[in-house]
This record gives sequence, structure tokens and C-alpha cells, in this order.
Amino acid sequence: MTQNGYETIQKYLKTLDQSPGVYRMLDAQSQVLYVGKARNLRARVSNYSRPGHSGRIERMISETATMMFLTTKTETEALLLEQNLIKQLKPRYNVLLRDDKSFPNILVTTEHDFPQIKKHRGAKKEKGAYYGPFASAGAVNHSLAQLQRIFMLRNCTDNIFESRTRPCLQYQIKRCTAPCVGKITKQDYATSVKDAQRFLSGRSSEIQEKMAQDMMAASEAMEFERAASLRDRIRAMTQVQTTQGINPRTVPEADIIGLHMEHGQACVQVFFIRGNQNWGNRDFYPRVSADMSYGEVMEAFIGQFYDTKDPAKQLILSHDIENSDLMVQLLSDKVARKVDIVVPQRGEKLELVSGALRNAKESLARKMSESATQGRLLKGIAEAFDLMGPPERIEVYDNSHIQGAHAVGAMIVAGSEGFLKNQYRKFNIRGDELTPGDDFGMMKEVLTRRFKRLLKEDPDRSQGDWPDLLLIDGGAGQVSAVAEIMAEFGVEDIPMVGVAKGVDRDHGKEEFYVKGRPVFALQRNDPVLYFIQRMRDEAHRFAIGTHRAKRSKAIGATPLDDVPGVGSTRKRALLAHFGSAKAVSRAALTDLKAVEGVSDALAEKIYDFFHEKG
Repeated sequence: MTQNGYETIQKYLKTLDQSPGVYRMLDAQSQVLYVGKARNLRARVSNYSRPGHSGRIERMISETATMMFLTTKTETEALLLEQNLIKQLKPRYNVLLRDDKSFPNILVTTEHDFPQIKKHRGAKKEKGAYYGPFASAGAVNHSLAQLQRIFMLRNCTDNIFESRTRPCLQYQIKRCTAPCVGKITKQDYATSVKDAQRFLSGRSSEIQEKMAQDMMAASEAMEFERAASLRDRIRAMTQVQTTQGINPRTVPEADIIGLHMEHGQACVQVFFIRGNQNWGNRDFYPRVSADMSYGEVMEAFIGQFYDTKDPAKQLILSHDIENSDLMVQLLSDKVARKVDIVVPQRGEKLELVSGALRNAKESLARKMSESATQGRLLKGIAEAFDLMGPPERIEVYDNSHIQGAHAVGAMIVAGSEGFLKNQYRKFNIRGDELTPGDDFGMMKEVLTRRFKRLLKEDPDRSQGDWPDLLLIDGGAGQVSAVAEIMAEFGVEDIPMVGVAKGVDRDHGKEEFYVKGRPVFALQRNDPVLYFIQRMRDEAHRFAIGTHRAKRSKAIGATPLDDVPGVGSTRKRALLAHFGSAKAVSRAALTDLKAVEGVSDALAEKIYDFFHEKG
């Protein structure tokens, strides 16, 4: 006799004690349904063994076939483990943060006599002072432009800096002081760097006062050109302060988090306040259910959001969370300093979180409107191509190359939420036997690799990674070739459509090729046609961008890239000393040892690398 979910859960109660830990609920196919934490595992699981839950929890219990448990020393450890498992396993019944990209920072380098100021994203491995996070690349670029107008720091790479013999355009338009050709002393440049760092730390008023004093001093000393330059920089700073009128006065550093939920959907707005400056905001749309509470969604969001990011000194929330003390401890341990969580009731903090809430409500309204439109388009796709229902996942494929060189394949994904950019994939074409420019061969390689992986990682199609529709750039030939590939893998139930531009190769005259149907077209003003064009253009854009990146990397590559132990710094030293990679490959061992920064052991490695190959 098959056990129901309640009986399954009750069976585990005998084996559990009152330890803190994490539990997992799994269905009959061993797919994880839910991950939860508990201060007391026995008491928490006991709650699931009795009826009286929401519809979502009742469904989850009815699907539960087995459970797994992990005990921890503390409840804080359980909270951390819970969030890690949710991100890793993506259970169906948990709140899930779906967009978890890194945020850009501003980096002021420290390993050069004349530090560079630049945008940085990813791991903070390079030595220097980091300022951020900024909400977007646009917010960073805007701030960098302001900094260059005010402090005139260089943004060129060290390689370009070393090779300059005359000032570049940045100097001509008064965005850089041209330290590369000695137009500013090391000491004066260092002063500008410190001022820029103070500005990024929120101390702009004292910098402006100092600049005003320096301008007066320069004017009295009849250094009118310097005085005019300082005047222009003061004006630029004043303009920045005018446009930053929304900056908080009493909150130097905080992440403002506002949550709005409606009709089973949620939007979280995060504003980044650093140095009393607003460094932009970002919206997120976690996967939720209609019966989830604000506290549950907010806690899950914070746990997953800060898994890979450092929190500000203060988190200002629109709604309280259930385990505020645990979350404070978890985040404080992560960054080795105190992190406060507050839900303000009055004052400027309430104004800030109210602004985040307003943005969250407006963003969710737009998102829901766009989703409704997207739903109509997907329904139109189903009608146009005789599908069983609106496709939840459309994969579009394209190739890019120049006479077969640096060939890449690209896959983009679209669904009910528009373009799913975190699902995009690129394929470096490896086929050595392919004829240059063989689009059929390239498409075959891409799809073979794609479906081999799908069959290996998700054979029962339970993870949502299988497409409901394939769009192929091409006509009857491409569709037949793709059909053959799919037949080889025993995957013949996925509809595919070839999209060709027609005889005039003109937008609006696309022809569609579906196996078993005559070629057909859609009305020129049909919204579904525009949607298909957008998907194909997006695939083309992604393929070309990937191809260009591969080509640029190949152009800048040298044989030195393959030598073990030779990184970018030693590569620059070798090229500066010998002039070219070819000269390095021909150099005598004694000459290699003479290069600054190259040890005797590395010189022998380089020498052996080239001479063993030769």
C-alpha cells in the first residue's frame, strides 16, 4: 500500500531529535521539492505531519515521498546551509532568487606610480581600493565620467600608459592630466587620487572647500591657467551635487530593500547607499507563491542575495523578517563586522524605504503588463506553428564566423518573461574536419553538443531546461539537417521552425519552414512576426558579439600565453625587453635571465618550452 505524504513525514519523527538543522522534502523521482531550516528539527517536521496548511503546503506534503536531514551545531549554520541548498537545488516550493549577477565596482589601483581608475566586476583579486557596489554598469560609467571631469585621473591600461609618447584625446578635452608624458608630478597626481577617494567616500564638501582655497591661491600667484582649471572642476562638482539631490543626509552606508507582492508575484527593489551617495537601484523578481508571507520572502531574498555579496553596514527593510537575530549574526560573521537590520517607523530611513517600496510597486506593475503581452505573443506562436500550447522555452540558434575563422555557435532563450539572458550559451566550434563556412556542419556540432548534455543532465526532462520550440536561422535544408540530428538522439517530439528572409532578404517577408508543411509566411504587420524577428536578431547579436570577442582574443594572443608560469606582468616585461614573442622564443637562456622579474627557474622554463617545441 502506497503511503501518503502525512504518513511519510510521521515515519521520520521517531528518528529525529531536537537538534537544529536542515530538512529536504523529495518526490517519488527524488527531485527536491522544498528545503527548510529548523531550530528544532523534530518540532518543525512535526508541524508537517498534521493537516491544516495552505494549499501550496498541502500540495507539497502530498508529493513528498522521502525526506533528508542534516543536523548543524547552531541555527545560524542551518540558515546558511538552507540558503546554499536552495540556490544549488532550486526546489519548486521555495522562494528562489532567479537573477544573481555580480555588481560592478569602481577600482582605484595601487600597484602603479600613477594609479588608474576603472570599472571592475567579479572577484576582487587586483590590488587597490574598491568602491561599490553600483547598481549597474551605467551607474558606474556615469560616476567615472564625473570623477574624470573633477579629478582628471587616467583610465587607460598600464600597457597603453607605458607606450604613450604624447598626450591622448582625454588630455585635450580636460579629462586627464596626462601623467604618461609627465604633464603632472607624481605628488600632485597622488593628491588628486586621494581627493577622488575622499569624494567616493562621501566627503565632497571638504574637497570643494580645498579646491576653492587652491583656486584663490593660484589666482593670487597669477597662475591663471591653474586657477581656471580648478574653477572648472569646482563647477563640475557643484553640478554633480545638484543632480544628487536625492542623496540621504543621515544614512552614510546602507542597502535599502523594498518588497511588494501582488497576484502571486513579487518585486524587490534594492538601493545602494555608500558615502551618503545613492549609487543606483536594481529590481529583482524572485519566484514566490501567493500564500507566502512578506517576512518569508524577504528573509529568503536576503539570505540568497548576500550569499555572494558583502552587505552594507545597515540593511533598511520595508518588512521585518522572522529570524532577524540569526540573519544579523550570519551577515556579521560573513564580513567580520557588525551588520544592522532595521525596519524604520519614522524619519529619513522611512522616506528611503518608502521610495524603494514605490519603485517596487511600479516595477511589478510594468512587469505584469509585459508578462501579459508576452503571454499573448507565445499564444500567437503556438497558433502560427500548430503547437500543442504556448511554448514556455524557445531556443534560437545562430552561427558566426569570417570565412570559417573563429567560428562560434550561439543559443538564446526566450519564454514567458522575455529573453532569459542567464540561459544563453555560446559554443566554440571545434570540428577540425569542417569545411570553412560550413553552416550545416556547425549547426550539427552545436545541436549535438546541446542535446548530448541535456540527455545526460536531465534525461527525464524534469528541470525545465528542455525547449518546447527550436527556431533555426535557415530554410528547408537547415530544418532537415536538424531533424536528422534530433532523430539520432531519439528526440523527435520537439517542434522546430526554420526562419529564412525570403527572396528579397527583407524584414517582413520572412518565410517559415516546418517539416511536413508547405513553406508559409505571416502577415507583415502581425505582432508574432515582429516577435520572431526580435528573437532572431537577438540570436544574431549574441553570436556576432561572441565571435568578435573570440577574434579579439585571438588577435591579442601570443605563444607566451601557453608558457606555464608566465602571467600578464611577466609577459609585458618579456615583450618590453625583446620587442616580440618571436624574439623571446629565439632568445638565449642568459638573455632571458637578464629580464627584470624573470627568475632563473622561470627563464629555464621559457627556454625549454620553445626549444623542446622547436
